[in-house]
Order: sequence, then C-alpha cells, then structure tokens
Amino acid sequence: MLRPLPAVFLLWASLILLPASGVLAVTNVGQPAPALVVQELSGQTFDLAAQRGKVVVINFWATWCPPCRHEMPALDTFYRKYHSQGLEVIGVSIDRPRDASEVRNVMQSFRYPAAIADDAKVNDFGTPYALPVTFVIDSHGVLRDNLTPEEAPLTEQSLARLVLPLLDRKEASQPPSDSRGSESIPNLKK
Repeated sequence: MLRPLPAVFLLWASLILLPASGVLAVTNVGQPAPALVVQELSGQTFDLAAQRGKVVVINFWATWCPPCRHEMPALDTFYRKYHSQGLEVIGVSIDRPRDASEVRNVMQSFRYPAAIADDAKVNDFGTPYALPVTFVIDSHGVLRDNLTPEEAPLTEQSLARLVLPLLDRKEASQPPSDSRGSESIPNLKK
C-alpha cells in the first residue's frame, strides 16, 4: 500500500509544479513559434509577432554558462553581417533580475539586443530545457530549427547553413525595393 503513494505524489507534483515553471513549453520545428514579448535592456520592447517579414534568432543564455558565453561572439558577428538584410537576433538571459547589471556588463561587448527572461510580458517558450539554446524563426513566424551545443554547436557556419537560405527565401518572396535591378540584391552564398 505504500508503493502507490510515492507515485501518486510524483504525479501530483509534476502536474502542479512543472506547468508553473514553463518547462513544458512546446517548441516544435515546423510549427508557429511561441509568443515572446520582452523588454530589452535598452528599454525597447521586443515582440516576436511584430518581427514578421524578418528572420529571427532567439538565443537563451546566462552569464554563468560558459558554453553560452563561448557562442556569443559568433552570434554578434552574424548579426552584424546580416542585420541589414532582414535578420533580427535577441539574446534572452535567464539570469535573475537582481543580476541585471552583470547581464548589461556582458552585453556591452555585443551589438545585438538582449533582455532578461523575467522581464517578459509573454514568454511562451518557457524555461529552456538546456543552455544555451537558440531558436531560428523564419519570416513567416515558423520555428525552423533549434540549436544546443550537444546537438549542433552554434558557429557562424552553422548559423549560415540554417539562416541564409531563409534570408534568400525572404528576398525571393518580396518585390524589389528600388529600381536598381538585381545589383541591389546582395549575393548571400559564398
């Protein structure tokens, strides 16, 4: 009679505690990306839904996470190269709000925007299952891939392989913005 009691308790605890923590958030590749509305460190509001028409990379990280810090320069370099072509990147720190000054200090070295997850008005991504984790969302708001160091390390090359085809499709689906012809569309393939 004592055996079912621990199982019942574990089931009850998982049903009560896990949804509150956001760990059960579903982020399926090929499905619409979860909602994310968060105040950036700059004070601007980042709303993923408002980014339609752009390819978006969302990187969940923390100041105390060495693999997170290792991949940030690659994210920054990629952002600097392709931001003008419709790429948005945001780093969402899962550090506690009281560690905001440390988050700001780390982000001073990078140009892409950052936010603290606890400042989110809406975060349907939930608590990340691993750190770092990076989500790639296409210009239609569909989750196209996610990266963790165990599965595929985030490098400029891995970002290029995943993101550049999405930027190419974005350009192909939009009419030219000026009359300069094909010279105005940069060649993204190298």
